[in-house]
Amino acid sequence: QVQLVESGGGLVQAGGSLRLSCAASGINFSISAMGWYRRAPGKQRELVATITSGSSTNYADSVKGRFTISRDNAKNTVYLQMNSLKPEDTAVYYCAADALGKGTWSRGPQYWGQGTQVTVSS
Repeated sequence: QVQLVESGGGLVQAGGSLRLSCAASGINFSISAMGWYRRAPGKQRELVATITSGSSTNYADSVKGRFTISRDNAKNTVYLQMNSLKPEDTAVYYCAADALGKGTWSRGPQYWGQGTQVTVSS
């Protein structure tokens, strides 16, 4: 059974930082590409960042230079470091896994976490 469990969300003031974590089980994590999505109230889901099995990364323009995605294969965990947070970053953040793309973000995601709320106050 595949599980993706996010943690690290919360309330932070604008300009602050948060680090989200996603612990994966039930998949071959080291050969899976991982990603973070978010959904803000009244908006469509947005792909925020992805990381391949080889740790190549990609970011939405809205977060470039502020967010960093990383992974620790020994811990089966992917992270999203969020700096210089803005009120418009307020959303539920979801971890996702592409376990079929041979390490690239090309087929997925097939698996989702339950989401963690991030709220940025002005």
